[in-house]
Amino acid sequence: MDGDNPIKKAYASILEADFERAIEWFEQAIREEPDNADYHYKLSVTFARSNRFGKAIEHSLRAKQLEPESDVYSYHLDTLQAKLLMQDAQKVLDGTDRTYLAVPLLTRAIELDPLSVEAHMMLSAAYAALQEYGKAVQMANETLRLDPEHPDAKRLAEEYRQQLKTYLQTQQTIREI
Repeated sequence: MDGDNPIKKAYASILEADFERAIEWFEQAIREEPDNADYHYKLSVTFARSNRFGKAIEHSLRAKQLEPESDVYSYHLDTLQAKLLMQDAQKVLDGTDRTYLAVPLLTRAIELDPLSVEAHMMLSAAYAALQEYGKAVQMANETLRLDPEHPDAKRLAEEYRQQLKTYLQTQQTIREI
């Protein structure tokens, strides 16, 4: 059996923006060549584009198992796991007043994908919500290092600097009393 024909059909489906059909073709290719790491990787990418991170990670893991030395497969798996952690952190931030629970999730996401502007921005906002303005400024500045023209990062870095300044002045006043 040969998975090349289903792969060609999968790419044709992608060009037609029919991602569900592309997934079916990638799955067909995998049925024909189950130990082809590249097919699992391509299916993983397609699942990720459809925000189906559970399935994306499943096939990314399989690609990595089949070719453990592949830097491409390792990087892809790390970025997928980072996105899943960011989703979990967003649920915490949206659903509770326990913002502190999002910090380790976002910290780990950044370890897995240090170039994620979104993870840095989310961590900056989480620190600000916890009134840890020094760390919030640091993460906003890191976002600016990654994306110097990021409009929200510029604005938030300045806002967090002002909040830090106000916080420090308040602390100084309290100590003087």
